[in-house]
Amino acid sequence: MHSSDDYLTRFLALHPKLIDLKLDRIERLLQALGSPHEKLPPVIHVGGTNGKGSTVAFMRAILEAAGLKVHVYTSPHLVRFHERIRLGAEGGGRYVAEVVLADAFRRCEEANKDQPITIFEITTAASLLLFSEHPADVLLLEVGLGGRYDATNVIATPRAAVVTPVSMDHAEFLGDSVAKIATEKAGIFKRGVPAVIAKQEHDDALTVLEDLAEKVHAIPFVFGQQFSVQEEGGRLVYQDEDGLLDLPLPKLAGRHQHINAGTAIAALRAGGFAHLPISVFEKGLESVSWPARLQRITRGTLHAWLPADSEFWLDGGHNPDGGKALATFMAEREDAQDRPLIMIVGMLGTKDSLHFLENFEGLAARLIAVPIKDQTAARAPEDVMALAVQNGLKAEIAPSAAAALERIGREHHAIAPRVLVTGSLYLAGEVLGENGTPPE
Repeated sequence: MHSSDDYLTRFLALHPKLIDLKLDRIERLLQALGSPHEKLPPVIHVGGTNGKGSTVAFMRAILEAAGLKVHVYTSPHLVRFHERIRLGAEGGGRYVAEVVLADAFRRCEEANKDQPITIFEITTAASLLLFSEHPADVLLLEVGLGGRYDATNVIATPRAAVVTPVSMDHAEFLGDSVAKIATEKAGIFKRGVPAVIAKQEHDDALTVLEDLAEKVHAIPFVFGQQFSVQEEGGRLVYQDEDGLLDLPLPKLAGRHQHINAGTAIAALRAGGFAHLPISVFEKGLESVSWPARLQRITRGTLHAWLPADSEFWLDGGHNPDGGKALATFMAEREDAQDRPLIMIVGMLGTKDSLHFLENFEGLAARLIAVPIKDQTAARAPEDVMALAVQNGLKAEIAPSAAAALERIGREHHAIAPRVLVTGSLYLAGEVLGENGTPPE
């Protein structure tokens, strides 16, 4: 039997010559597979630019705290493709097993009959096939790209459709303005289905999302209107028309995670889980885990190279708004304890590196630009360094993230540094793999 990696390599050869965002290909394949997308447990569909994965992670933690079986579909993966698919089971979901994944890929390849299809489309079909064959109480389904023409947007009537904060990203596919991107994200809204809209950093995005929710006759559930969340006295206070929840602050670091946690709670309460007791929400917020999103690394091969008492942080942020949230957190850490911030940065050429990096002017003591392994679309370290210098940052180059960490470890530091690896989820995955601490 072929491995899942063998199938993924073969799927690349099926990619259409022209990339056109539409649903025809996956709908054809799903029909050939017996329409598994019509045989799923209740679905909560999650789109947006920033915070999708964290919002899904919060929902999963809360639902599993309630003893429910939860399927999860997210992307991209950090180290292995299997991370994209969690199959709900007693005691919490687990990444899909290799033999199960390879068999699903085999069936999809046979049903597709060598017709053009993108790798995301065929692997999404395989995921939906598996979700339809394994019993669960709910499926948390994350959009891959955009929303309207994303391969996940084949679900006719989800329990709720969620849009997290929208910002500039994937402009080559989704449009050159926040309003255009929000239009694509709003494509997951459905008639009669709660449209949960998170707090938006851009007024244009909020206007578009509200207008399009109304246009399709979705049920609005908007931050600041139907629900709110804020920190009060070291607690997270959530409120909607069903009542108030006084909760612990979430385990995930960063104030932006308060918004993601609130959005997750709103999605669950709007999507049919308002009956869950407050103890379940408390346990979920305290147990949630989401790798490479302000993840503090405290052990491992690469961690061991750093000076004693150093802080080692990992975050896959890669767009301007993500950089803003990340810089805010690092500034708060600096206020709490003075340490020089050393950034190790690798980015894709498709990302707005200039405006991502401008958030760290006056905050980072130094930046080390690195390549990203096995990514032909990666921006050259020399370009990242030049953009950092343009933003007033002291910058240099290293041949890899591991080499940069080793360099930092060899140097003398009067104060143990705060080291942040960021700029790409692909880079984050590379570091987790080499550190020997892959996602669980």
